[in-house]
Amino acid sequence: MFLISDNTAGVHPDVLAAIAEANAGHVPSYGLDPVTAWAEALFREHFGERAATVLAVTGTAANVIALAALVRPYETVLAAATAHIVSDECAAPERFLGGRLTTVPTPDGKLTPEQVAAFAAFGDPPHSPLPRAVSVAQPTELGTLYSVAEIRALADAAHAHGLRLHVDGARLANAAAALGTGLAEAAGDADVISFGGTKNGALAADAVVFLDPDLAGPRKLLQKQAMQLLSKGRFTAAQFVALLDGDLWRTNAAHANAMANRIAGAIEAVPGAGIALPVQTNAVFATLPPHDDPRLARFGAGSPPRRYMSAFDTTEADIAAFSAALSAAFIR
Repeated sequence: MFLISDNTAGVHPDVLAAIAEANAGHVPSYGLDPVTAWAEALFREHFGERAATVLAVTGTAANVIALAALVRPYETVLAAATAHIVSDECAAPERFLGGRLTTVPTPDGKLTPEQVAAFAAFGDPPHSPLPRAVSVAQPTELGTLYSVAEIRALADAAHAHGLRLHVDGARLANAAAALGTGLAEAAGDADVISFGGTKNGALAADAVVFLDPDLAGPRKLLQKQAMQLLSKGRFTAAQFVALLDGDLWRTNAAHANAMANRIAGAIEAVPGAGIALPVQTNAVFATLPPHDDPRLARFGAGSPPRRYMSAFDTTEADIAAFSAALSAAFIR
């Protein structure tokens, strides 16, 4: 399962240790425990004092909670056609929100201010849903990255047209590490952020960070409706304490990003192979010459282009094994 997904990685030892440390005694349930309070304080350190947080155990649930705070059933959300909320969440947002996802094609998974402006003018009410929000992934599902200026420009365009901005930050740590910024800067001026810990070394930990206090009020009700208000939420919170109380989130993400560049280098050494999209975080999309070598089957996913993903625990030995398989298949 090498390089198929950062979801196939294990759990960072420090995260496991934090879970074990939280497993002591009896504490209040349903998020009223001191570990959850600690995690919430850490989110405020990273995203600002106005940040209000609820926790979830999947990225899909985090996205549903975030969008539920923004959209009513007669409204619509703009997203790239390749966005995770569109192609990988089994229509969960549309089922639970009752609203619509409006998609546009993009060559690199990134929306533009011009597309936001066109979306804002969309529709013929009451016969079509009202534009209400824009959802972008940072980084995108194609591994591409919005610069700080680009993500701010999208927020400005959305807000100028009375729209809200949601950032799907399942890999926001990778984006911030690549940009050399903090987590808040990498998300721009979003109204609400889905922040992922699972792909950054956690066991099962995602969060919804509300940066607009007007949206944060019903967050715990939305969390409960989404079946994410865990009775023993301290164990989810402990994972974020491990990642955010220090630089573990950045260390893990920077390592994964660096390993992706090594993957790309191994592919570029193959005659006739190519990198389909810029390698900016921990995803590599590549095309390989035709082959029938079974040794490559355990590396990467999709076709074509094939996606290779690195993680916090990808090793030099993993890259060497991949490089050797490439050499055996194509360099004779």
